[in-house]
Amino acid sequence: MADRYRGGLFVGVTSDVLRRIWQHKNGTGSIHVADYGKTRLVYVERHENIETAIAREKLVKKWKRLWKFALIEADNPDWMDLWEVWYPAIAEPK
Repeated sequence: MADRYRGGLFVGVTSDVLRRIWQHKNGTGSIHVADYGKTRLVYVERHENIETAIAREKLVKKWKRLWKFALIEADNPDWMDLWEVWYPAIAEPK
């Protein structure tokens, strides 16, 4: 999650991306995301199990900002909000 192009970043893990992003966008996700307006979904990775996902999250959180920017920009060079691209008609997940 980001607040703007090359701005502040939030790295997290979830088993339900749709629900978690909706929560972040509506201010009911993490307090950090709500406080700093990091509501733009700019990058997602899928992992087969939660242990792998958590290990990756911990690794990426330790990275330098420029490394994180490079990771995002490899797939999303314009920092588009992927939520708006993938789920434009969704109001609220069940």
